[in-house]
Amino acid sequence: MADSSHQFGGPWTEQKLGILRKYLSAYTTALSKQPFKTAYVDAFAGTGYRQGRGDTRQRGLEEILPIREFLDGSARVALQCEPAFDRYVFIEKHRARCQELEKLKSDFPDKAIKISIALADANDHIQMMCNKRWEKRRAVLFLDPYGMEVRWQTIEAIAKTKAIDLWVLFPLSGVNRMLTRSGKIPLEWKHRLNELFGTTGWYEHFYKRRTSHSLFNEKIDEVVKVSTQVISDYFLTRLRECFAGVNPTPAVLYSSRNSPLYLFCFAAGNPRGAPIALKIASDILRWDRKDHGERFKHRVD
Repeated sequence: MADSSHQFGGPWTEQKLGILRKYLSAYTTALSKQPFKTAYVDAFAGTGYRQGRGDTRQRGLEEILPIREFLDGSARVALQCEPAFDRYVFIEKHRARCQELEKLKSDFPDKAIKISIALADANDHIQMMCNKRWEKRRAVLFLDPYGMEVRWQTIEAIAKTKAIDLWVLFPLSGVNRMLTRSGKIPLEWKHRLNELFGTTGWYEHFYKRRTSHSLFNEKIDEVVKVSTQVISDYFLTRLRECFAGVNPTPAVLYSSRNSPLYLFCFAAGNPRGAPIALKIASDILRWDRKDHGERFKHRVD
């Protein structure tokens, strides 16, 4: 077990999974009397486990090494949810992690027949899934990448189904680090940001030219980088351009040093179901802000 844990995340991981757990339970309850087949899709499923923070014990003068704590990852959170989904799709591109995910079928024997595990690139597999017919199906899709792997084409494909509710982890800190103060961004980084936002328009939006004068009245032109607030608002605006509804106040996940790392955003895919989906997500996120404070407030446009 120890070697198979997924070592990624921090204190904010529990916050993110707590939000997801509450939404999945509310979602399946709300759709339990509807005629749709429901699915939970986990795009970066890992192993099903995650490693918690070690604990230390003192026994006299002898200190025992930290004890590893293994906690449920998103896959297990979804499988524990009741009422259950009709289908579970776990996508993972690493073979060893997929082998660990296979153990979920024996750990949840009552749901084994509902579990599908795909050894695939998440972007490619999701786009393939979204090209199928969705009239009689509904789903919750959890996009929790390890970095900046998600392409905007994937998010557009999800929205076009008009049947999928999306929880997506947006790498706020990663994007902010790529936006250099000088505005001179390596071509590789520009390409990655183009894929992430689905447009090249982010550059003009994130960099503003400012003219000032020196002590000797010399004209100075400089490029000014925007704040993380503007980056956050821009991503939410992009989501609103393709989804039926988007929650305007995502959860902000912080590092142990109190720096914003990620936005945990919600978007509803179905126009008819969007109002109730947004209400559920908004209530959960409001409770989360009360629990974790409001250190990073978002405007509502």
